[in-house]
Amino acid sequence: MKVDERNKGLLKRIEELKGEHPFWGYRRVWAYMRFREGLNINKKRIYRLMKENMLLVGKETLLRAKRGKYPYRAKPRAESPNSIWGIDMTKVMIEGSGWVYLQVVLDWYTKRIVGYSLTKGSKTSDWLEALGNAINEQFPQGIKDTLKTPLKLISDNGCQPTSERFMKACGQLNIEQIFTSYNNPKGNADTERVIRTMKEDMVWLSEWEKVSVFEEELKRWIERYNNDYPHSSLGYKTPVQFEQEYVLFSTKISA
Repeated sequence: MKVDERNKGLLKRIEELKGEHPFWGYRRVWAYMRFREGLNINKKRIYRLMKENMLLVGKETLLRAKRGKYPYRAKPRAESPNSIWGIDMTKVMIEGSGWVYLQVVLDWYTKRIVGYSLTKGSKTSDWLEALGNAINEQFPQGIKDTLKTPLKLISDNGCQPTSERFMKACGQLNIEQIFTSYNNPKGNADTERVIRTMKEDMVWLSEWEKVSVFEEELKRWIERYNNDYPHSSLGYKTPVQFEQEYVLFSTKISA
């Protein structure tokens, strides 16, 4: 079979993935095909096909954040699941309904979205709802009875996470809050990045007319993201897969 013939099926699948995920670069496309679909294919081949068919994503040099030295703090580094979470908010326009606000809680170690809330406003209660959903998901037996050391929660300096009510709730749950320093573009980078991925992959691809439709698609997208998106930082494992393997390894070590 000629090379062009062999590449037809491969190019068709690449085009399908790009249709579903327009902002995916060749590395993400290759990783998905290699680790989720089991195709033993060379990364350079994917790059060449995407370049020849103008499917590559251009570099965003103007949007690249820069961080100097002191007084900026280094980004905290998670060493295990449920050790560092990040929480942040974005808003989505729904035609005929106005803005809805999405609060997201991300596990920085596994890159898993552990909780979220979709609300008409973005009040302290809405942020607490997202945090509560994450705690119920990850700690069904109770967070105080499960964790030996306090969970760290990273956020910006907005009025919700710095409110007396939010801080009091974190204190009662033995959650240690960490606030990003001002003018530090990477302070909550992991959480902001997953929100951007969500926008590129779902939010920006449709004109949403009903909140209920958006909410259903959001649930499906988060399920796919957690269970089907390979991350290079996780050795091209999905967030759920990475978390499960960590728990299995820890169980064997302690046995």
